[in-house]
Amino acid sequence: MSGCEENQTRIYAQFDHIVLLSAPRETLLQRLAARTSNLYGKAPGELNRTLDDLGAVEPLLHRAADHEIRTTISLNEVVTAILRLVDA
Repeated sequence: MSGCEENQTRIYAQFDHIVLLSAPRETLLQRLAARTSNLYGKAPGELNRTLDDLGAVEPLLHRAADHEIRTTISLNEVVTAILRLVDA
């Protein structure tokens, strides 16, 4: 277990739900390319790091999550899905 993962898992018991908000690789690449409010991910090194992190970290997050919501749906649908989870 990595130090980051170990630190993160220490606080999980404090939450009723662990929800992973995810997006497919292609969607992340499109969003990074299109956004104008933050330059991170525009430089090749940053983009490579993002993709490396996606491959290395996302599986760990999947294992820890109680629920996953794919953020390819509208923001309203994401919020509604989260609210349904916490009301359940």
